[in-house]
Amino acid sequence: MGIPRPVLLTTAVGAVAGALLLAPLPATAAPARDAQRPHPVRESGGPGTMAAASAAALQKTAGTVGTPAPPALRKDGGYPRRTVLDAPPENPADKAIKLGLAPYHSLAPRLNALQKLSDRVSVEVAGRSAAGHELYLVTVTAPESSHESREQERMRALIEDSPAAAAKDRRIKSSYKTPVFINNNIHGNEWEGTDAALKLIEELAKAKDGRTAGLLAKNRIYLNVTANPDGRIAGTRANGNGFDLNRDFITASQPESQAIRQIAVDKQPAVMLDLHGYVNGTLIEPTTPPHGENYEYDLFLKNSYANALGMEKAVNDLGYTPAKDGVQPPVIPFRDQQEGWDDWPPIFTPQYMAFQGAVASHTVEFPMRVNNNDYNNLPVEELRRRSAINTDIAGAVMRATLDYTLDHRTSVIADQIETFRRGVAGEAQRPVSEETVPGVPGIGPEDVYTTSFPRAYVIPAGDGQRSATAAARLVDHLVANDVRVERARAGFRLAGRSYPAGSYVVDMHQAKRGVANVILDEGRDISADVSTMYDISGWSLGLLWGASVDKVQKVSGGLHIPARPVQAASPTGAVTGQGDLRLRLDDPKELAALNSLLTQGVKVRRAADGSAIVPASAGRQAAVLADRYGVAFTATKEKGSGALARTRVAAAVTPGEQFALREMGFEVLPVSTATLNAGFDWSKADVLYVSSGLQYGALNPAARSALDGFLSGGAGVVTLGSTGAAFNTAAGLLAAKPVAGNGDANGVVRVTNAGGPITGGAPAHTFVYSPLWFTDLAPGVRVEQSYGTGSPLVSGHWRAKEDGTGGPSDAAGRASVVSGTSAKGGSVVLFGTEPLFRDHPKGLFSQVGRALLGASG
Repeated sequence: MGIPRPVLLTTAVGAVAGALLLAPLPATAAPARDAQRPHPVRESGGPGTMAAASAAALQKTAGTVGTPAPPALRKDGGYPRRTVLDAPPENPADKAIKLGLAPYHSLAPRLNALQKLSDRVSVEVAGRSAAGHELYLVTVTAPESSHESREQERMRALIEDSPAAAAKDRRIKSSYKTPVFINNNIHGNEWEGTDAALKLIEELAKAKDGRTAGLLAKNRIYLNVTANPDGRIAGTRANGNGFDLNRDFITASQPESQAIRQIAVDKQPAVMLDLHGYVNGTLIEPTTPPHGENYEYDLFLKNSYANALGMEKAVNDLGYTPAKDGVQPPVIPFRDQQEGWDDWPPIFTPQYMAFQGAVASHTVEFPMRVNNNDYNNLPVEELRRRSAINTDIAGAVMRATLDYTLDHRTSVIADQIETFRRGVAGEAQRPVSEETVPGVPGIGPEDVYTTSFPRAYVIPAGDGQRSATAAARLVDHLVANDVRVERARAGFRLAGRSYPAGSYVVDMHQAKRGVANVILDEGRDISADVSTMYDISGWSLGLLWGASVDKVQKVSGGLHIPARPVQAASPTGAVTGQGDLRLRLDDPKELAALNSLLTQGVKVRRAADGSAIVPASAGRQAAVLADRYGVAFTATKEKGSGALARTRVAAAVTPGEQFALREMGFEVLPVSTATLNAGFDWSKADVLYVSSGLQYGALNPAARSALDGFLSGGAGVVTLGSTGAAFNTAAGLLAAKPVAGNGDANGVVRVTNAGGPITGGAPAHTFVYSPLWFTDLAPGVRVEQSYGTGSPLVSGHWRAKEDGTGGPSDAAGRASVVSGTSAKGGSVVLFGTEPLFRDHPKGLFSQVGRALLGASG
């Protein structure tokens, strides 16, 4: 074994309206095998990065930005459900054109034509991208009357709501259409799944053979034609907000991820494909350890491995060879690799689908690279040859998956029912072995990952230590993920604790207990289990989103709590009392409310604990914001000290951090080494925030002089991570020595907060990615937060480096966040943690928000 870990690398002539198939493309000389490289430690940000590239390329279609979201997917009426799509303006800059692939603007006309071609084809708009482009969901199935569709919905609901009854339902066994979901182009510069999907739709629409008729009579095939139109147009991995969408589960910060989540909830796919590139040979999941511990891995492995074998055969049957075409044989990581391409985190689309009932879901990586440097440097003929091969392979794995689903329809549905039945019954998971999963070779102890689900979770009401706003956000997120939540109508006792009326209860005897546990559990330290991880390893929303969450392990005799199901959290906004008002700044929504007040010119003061004091004269504005953001303003007699001011942030940050800053209502001015060297007007900024893309030593003399003038005027600086710490040292700001932990480390860690203006009200846990800590602090440098003593890692993967240093024991008790006054007179805050990571750890955002407010003062 010992194969290096593979990595998803960052990364046409316009079709005539109504044209259905792409013309075959010519072949040229075979390329060399693609190389693999380690994944980057941190995402990049700032102008010139994928976010900026997306924005520039999308300007030609910017007329769609900000248009209202379409209505939710229909659940009524029969099939076909035809939608006449509006065609976007032709965009000759669409990056797919060079590859001989379908530009985004050609999709609507082609889908309109396909709907006219056959009553098997329906198109709906599932949502809009970050830049406003429509997301097209195609359903291919045999026509259904309204009555037949209602019966399908009844059976779908029964499978989730009453799986024991569903297992005995004869109509389900004979007539339920297996939902298959094919997701394409979630990474915008991994194009070919979209084109293969268009070909497949037409083939199924036109086919006259009995097997196709049987397939469509027994299955519904859902195809997200392009999950990332922004990136498809711009030739970027990310969407228009700069996000890698295949890292956005289970946060779902982006509209594209939310649309896919809703498809999963509404359609309940049993089988799923996610089409990617580029790994040569074609990579087909299932994966290496560690395996997600919260889903029924025995049922999943049984189906995903068998389907992978079918896909492998289909790819091989195409006849591509290394010598003739440069195409290596397919790789199934579970079988062919020891570790390095895991299915542990729920942030990837196929892994998320397993929590929504999929018993086979796969990432498939096409072999022939056509993006990044290859896109820019290879001849067009070679790029088109490669794209044609990738499209061919994508079509083969799609058809093989449909064959598997048709041939194993009864057992696939039975396994989905069994997945949900175990959850409702509260049964233990089945460890995988060659006995429990017959037919899958090579299962060993290294593949066994199970968890013990608690009996329930409680999100208490009236907890003064945590914001009701955070609790409501967490409840709404649970509901959006199809987790069943109830709200107590009266006070109750559970496992020796008393809870007031209004507390939220998640009974873990439910079909989708896996996704509930993924969201609420603290997670697991897997540092000892594998040497390396493909991406992040810890993500607990229960610890990182700012709400109090109690885990109830065992209850004798059932829950018996007087409660009602909730569709949304109860309102939390309020203005209580008379006179001046206190606004706690523990939550991003509270920061957003504050920034709104400051934008309106309200004179807000700073309290000693970091909260905000709002004058009584602004009571009307406070009431509006309490309702809008769900935040609480409470009467106070404290007058506060210094004034808070609207803060304009010059930000050299990642796209996720930029998104989080704007979520808190800050005015963000993106900067980088390049933008400063080109000339930047520092009079527009109040504070500098550096985490990515800015090197002090790389500034030209004019840029450095301008920046030094800004800093010497008393402006504050907030930095994060190694890039930020290096900037602090090079600029001579705060005397603190940064010490780097293992660069591959990430996860949820325990911390001790000093309180006060920056970490007052902060949770007792934070998130780290390539963690730092600070030593050799000069007099006057304040420790705002420290890593916990002992081993601070709660969940994730954090080992010492090869030389034995950089592990969690080295970080224990060390300063993770420090502050002070720089030699140039401004306030400086240094973070060794990742409180804004990918817009995910909501309960940590306020630490950065408070730091920026203090630094600007």
